[in-house]
Amino acid sequence: MISSQQTEHELGSFLRYWRQQRGKSQLDLSLDTGVSQRHISFVESGRSVPSRELLLTLAKTLDVPLREQNVLLLASGYAPVYLESTWDAPEMAVVTRVIDRMLRHHEPHPAIMMDRYWNVLKTNEAAPRFFGSFVDLSARKKPRNLLHLMFDPDGMRPFIEGWEEVASGLLQRVYREAIGHVTDKKTNELLNDLKKYPGVTNLSMTRKSQAPVLPITFVRGNERSSYFSMISTIGLPQDITAQEFRIECMFPAEYSEHTE
Repeated sequence: MISSQQTEHELGSFLRYWRQQRGKSQLDLSLDTGVSQRHISFVESGRSVPSRELLLTLAKTLDVPLREQNVLLLASGYAPVYLESTWDAPEMAVVTRVIDRMLRHHEPHPAIMMDRYWNVLKTNEAAPRFFGSFVDLSARKKPRNLLHLMFDPDGMRPFIEGWEEVASGLLQRVYREAIGHVTDKKTNELLNDLKKYPGVTNLSMTRKSQAPVLPITFVRGNERSSYFSMISTIGLPQDITAQEFRIECMFPAEYSEHTE
């Protein structure tokens, strides 16, 4: 059984963690929220438990992801306020309809919907057709992970031109696109799994290309397909599931200048 003192200490640790992740002092947070520095100090030390409204104000100011805001609320003894709906829930219907339309309208180019850990949740018809022309997707259990597919020597890796630079860029994307710009435990586990592949730990993070985007060029025999990606997310999510997914649409990196 968790005592109230343990709960208060846990809350203080969580709040201090997110404040430090955002590079803010207690004074900075006080000025941003209008909450006294003394009160913030008391919360972090476990001497005071904030109201739910105050806690949500602090969390939103620190841009704490919705999932972790629920953790903060639970640590304070409050019920969580954000749902984690399933994709077939009635309240998600408007979102899923838009997602399906986006995926379908991106044909004939690949489009993929992923969760926060790069697990593929949905695709258009072009995506498995394209990747399946290089590797046997049926041999990879679902949900398939896009990063493992790109890093695995038995996956897409042998077909990627300049794989080292591409892999380095993908690793940087993991950090940049992490929810709340913080890598959680499962994201770190994913990164550690990727480092088990040959050559990953020695990848350089130094930028080599000066191009505006880093395209990924897939080569098989005399065939070359070069793509760059655009990522879509929900603008103002109020549900954990809605906040954590993203759609990656792959566009040809080389267009003809001829216009009709």
